[in-house]
Amino acid sequence: MSWETEAQLIARCRQGDAEAWDGLFDQHYAATGRFVFQLAPAFSREDVEEICQETFLAVINHIRSFQGGSRLQTWIFRIAANKARDYRQRQQAAKRGGGLAPLSLQAEHPETGLTPDPPSPLPGPDALLLNAERREQIGRALEQLGQPCREIIDLRYFGDLSYDEIATELALNPKTVSSRLSKCLDHLEKIMTKTFSGGKSAPFSV
Repeated sequence: MSWETEAQLIARCRQGDAEAWDGLFDQHYAATGRFVFQLAPAFSREDVEEICQETFLAVINHIRSFQGGSRLQTWIFRIAANKARDYRQRQQAAKRGGGLAPLSLQAEHPETGLTPDPPSPLPGPDALLLNAERREQIGRALEQLGQPCREIIDLRYFGDLSYDEIATELALNPKTVSSRLSKCLDHLEKIMTKTFSGGKSAPFSV
């Protein structure tokens, strides 16, 4: 999509054009779902769907605040990252504070007599199962990073943005992005080594 086409789409959305909103969702919804799942592989499909719905509701409500300083997708990803963190915090608070009553996997439904069939949190069993433990560790380590490091790692590795795109998004120059990302990855590796003391973790590729 060209910058001009994206600008036109945003302008139509701001005017309340329903077809333009449909086009925006078609172009960005699936990618946002993949981005959210990469942020926290423990999310179920239902979790990801709920986060995406919250994200695009925020996009609808705040599209007028988008200034065009970055790609529209980058802006949406940043909203999604915030919504995912909020959602994860609500999940953790519910677990600590006795949210909903636990559901027994052996309990039969009173009407159908069937036991629950909970959805798998994984979109595909093959490759993901091989890396599930490491992805879980990385996710837990990422939660311990401060916001500046978490943001730049999210954009680079989960948003798949180039250094130039990150520089534009965060108002930095590309050399600063490279330096900051390298330091943040070192910090992340130290957290992983300390928390999961099974030897030194393989570093991220920068």
